Amino acid sequence: MAITGDILATYRGPRGVFARLLTMGPREDRFLAILMAGCALMFISRMPSLAREAHLTGQEQTILLSNALFGIIFVAPLALYTLALIAHVIARVLRGTGESHAARLALFWSFLAASPLMLLNGLVAGMIGPGRELTLVGGLWFTVFLWFWISGMYQGYWAKPQVKA
Repeated sequence: MAITGDILATYRGPRGVFARLLTMGPREDRFLAILMAGCALMFISRMPSLAREAHLTGQEQTILLSNALFGIIFVAPLALYTLALIAHVIARVLRGTGESHAARLALFWSFLAASPLMLLNGLVAGMIGPGRELTLVGGLWFTVFLWFWISGMYQGYWAKPQVKA
């Protein structure tokens, strides 16, 4: 299935999509591609708010964009890999039986699958600015992200694999 179809299907049933992605095996190249796609979309979502900030404060927009690019494309993946490792250790302490690649896939896929709301959050930040609307959309994005991540972690560590006859 195309990645956009998988993203839409994740909103209907995240555990089913994650279970299918998990059956593809521990492919680190695929995990990194999913993560980098999510980071690229995060950078795109930051562009409107950075343009607004540059306009309102008189700062150089190029500098703001290059700093955001460095942070999102180079630093964020390292932080997300670390967060996935911490999630794996916590899941194992809680008697989960999954492997570390399940934690990485759950986090990275949740980050990418929630990206439509992240893009909406960026538009609200750029067009409306700080306020109730931005808080509401940001909270919605974070809630959906957590829903996907927890569902993926459950599927990867505690759910019984479904055997098709």
